[in-house]
Amino acid sequence: MNSGSSVPAGPADLRSDTVTRPGPGMRAAMAAAEVGDDLFGEDPTVRALEERLAGLFGFDGALFTPSGVMANQIALQLLVGPGQELVCDAEAHVLAHEEGSPARYGGIQTRTVAAERGVITPALLAGVVRRGNPYTLGTRAVEVEQTHTRAGGTVHPLETLRAVRELTAELGLAVHMDGARIWNAMAATGTSARQYGENADTLSVCLSKGLGAPVGSVLLLPAEHLTRGRKLRHGLGGGMRQSGILAAAGLYALEHHTERIAEDHDHARLLAAGLREAGFAVRPPETNIVLVEVPRADEVVARAAQEGVRVTAPGPGTVRLVTHLDVGREACRRAVGVLAAVMTEVAPRTRNTAPAGHL
Repeated sequence: MNSGSSVPAGPADLRSDTVTRPGPGMRAAMAAAEVGDDLFGEDPTVRALEERLAGLFGFDGALFTPSGVMANQIALQLLVGPGQELVCDAEAHVLAHEEGSPARYGGIQTRTVAAERGVITPALLAGVVRRGNPYTLGTRAVEVEQTHTRAGGTVHPLETLRAVRELTAELGLAVHMDGARIWNAMAATGTSARQYGENADTLSVCLSKGLGAPVGSVLLLPAEHLTRGRKLRHGLGGGMRQSGILAAAGLYALEHHTERIAEDHDHARLLAAGLREAGFAVRPPETNIVLVEVPRADEVVARAAQEGVRVTAPGPGTVRLVTHLDVGREACRRAVGVLAAVMTEVAPRTRNTAPAGHL
C-alpha cells in the first residue's frame, strides 16, 4: 500500500479509484495552502495548479473545476454551440455518466459510433461526420476518452489520436479529450502529457482518480477561451472561493503520486490473472480497470461486500474492479480469493473467454 495512504490493511474497496482518501502528507499540504478568492482570480495555489498543468500538457490556459463532469461540459459548450453536433463513442462517459448534460445544458446534439474498445478512429469518423449546409446539421467537434471507462480502461494509441487530429483539422472540427484517467494512459504507454495535449483543442484531466486527490479536475484550453470558460463554470455552480485548499491536494498528488500509478496496473494484472486461473472470463486489462464476465453480477457484488471486498456491477453480466493507491498487493490477492469463491457459488457455469469491446 502507498505510504501516503491513511487507510490500513483491511477491506478491499475496488469499486473505483475515486474512493481514495488523502494521507498525512496531502492533508498537511492542504492545511498549509495559501489561499485567496478564486472567483476573483486571486487564489495563488489555484493559479499554481493551473499553470503547472497548462505547461505540462502544452496549453496556454487552464481552469480548475470541482469535477470532471463540469470540466467536460464546459469544454463541449466552448466547442459546440446549441443545435450543433458532437460525435463520440456510444459508451462515452460524457453520454453514459453525465446526466444528459450535453443536451440539458448545452443544447448539443450527439451522434455516436460503436467504437471497438471505445477507441475512435478516422475510419469511424469518416462514415458519420457531416459537413453541414443550410439544410443539414453539421458536425462541430469530436470527443475521445482517455482512458475509456466503460470499455475497461482502454487506451487510445497516440498514432490513432494523431490520425484523428489530422482528419478533424482537414474538416475544420475541434477535438475534446476527456482525460479523466490520462495519467494511467501515460503510465501504460510512456506517452508524454505534451504529446497528448498536441492532439486536442481542449483536454480535461482528473485529480481525484489515479492521482488520489480528494476532489477536482482541470480543463486545459486556449487562453482566448478562458473568459467564457470561467463564465460557464460560474453558471454551472463551479465558482469557488478559497479553493486553494483543494488545489494544494492536486499539486501534492502531481509531485508524489504519478510515478506510482504503474503499481495499480500491476495489481490489475494480478487480479485478472488470479480470476482467470480460477476459471472466469476476464478481459485483459490495459490499465487499472478489470472487467469480469459473470452472470448474476449484482448478487456477486452483494455477496463479496459481505466478505469485505467491494466491487461494482456496471452491467447484469459484468463485475468491475478498479485498482488504486489505497489497495495494495495483499488486499488484491485476498480479493481474488473472495471473488473466486463467491462467483463459483453464484454462477458455477461461466464462459472461459471474454469478448473485447464495451460492457
